[in-house]
Amino acid sequence: MAAPMRQEDQIEDERKLSFTESKGIERLKGGIFIASITGIAILSGFGMTMALVKKKEPSLFVKKTLSTKDLPESGGSLAVRALAWGTFYSVTGFSLFCYAVWKLMGVHNLREFNDKIQSVVPKKQKKESQGRSEFKSIRDLFDYIIEEDEMKKRRGT
Repeated sequence: MAAPMRQEDQIEDERKLSFTESKGIERLKGGIFIASITGIAILSGFGMTMALVKKKEPSLFVKKTLSTKDLPESGGSLAVRALAWGTFYSVTGFSLFCYAVWKLMGVHNLREFNDKIQSVVPKKQKKESQGRSEFKSIRDLFDYIIEEDEMKKRRGT
């Protein structure tokens, strides 16, 4: 039977758990922020491009966005259809590639696949850090870069 945990150990475990949870929440918030900025940039770029085309050639813009007798399919619906087929081909092709690799390796589950890949692919060698890696501010980083540059100049490298 395991010995009961001391109160200090319990407090330390709770701190580690709360730190890990807060780190995960911060990463999630960061991911949501980046995704929303990306989405806004894409939509605004597309909107500005459409506005520019509409401003330069209003009659041509209306003609190309709606289907007419001359063009039975509008440019937008053609683009959507092309995107759908492209997505289908890429997902299907990559799935078939993964299935073929899986069968050629002769594995039965993801754990075996991971072990086999690790035995085939060499491990990446970690290099020792040659300098500082954490800075309190941007100014601290720039001061460090300037100092390193001056030391290199003195050495003649």
